[in-house]
Amino acid sequence: MPQRILVLLAHPARRRSRANAALRKAAEAVEGVTLHDLYEAYPDFLIDVDREQALLVEHDVVVLQHPLYWYSSPAILKEWQDLVLEHGFAYGRAGTALAGKAMLSAITAGGTETAYGPEGLNRHTIAEFLRPFEATARLCRMRWLEPFVVHGTHLLDGASLARHAEAYRARLEALRDAPPERHPAHAHPAHGGH
Repeated sequence: MPQRILVLLAHPARRRSRANAALRKAAEAVEGVTLHDLYEAYPDFLIDVDREQALLVEHDVVVLQHPLYWYSSPAILKEWQDLVLEHGFAYGRAGTALAGKAMLSAITAGGTETAYGPEGLNRHTIAEFLRPFEATARLCRMRWLEPFVVHGTHLLDGASLARHAEAYRARLEALRDAPPERHPAHAHPAHGGH
């Protein structure tokens, strides 16, 4: 049975983002993907927690698609995490609603790949900047997947954007078509709490 994928798109200026527009279009073209634009759904930041939790329960893979803003995510995604991933739902002794599901970060970054590393401008890798998301996945007993990253977005021409969009589409299709136990996980479920 195909896996159901929820793509949570968080980009406050998405009309100006060629990279996220290309990734969005690619995701929308994949059967079995629900694309949920958080800024479009909640321009006032008044997140409907029940609706969001129901969406999470209905899907097998959760994709956090956003630009890397100040080494993290845009504000609405943090607000979403703070409100939706409640104790007793997402974590804690009785919080098993997300256990066994997979989480993927799909990131766009203005900096080039060489800018992210010990010798680069940012001194850390993208994986290091995504540690809080990985820890969130572990706390929620989810499988953390290898992130999908598009570097140097300001430098990409149309053909390069198209190649990245095609790679994203292929990644989502592979996740959709893989049995849950065959997702390429890079973390095992955690059993801790806050």
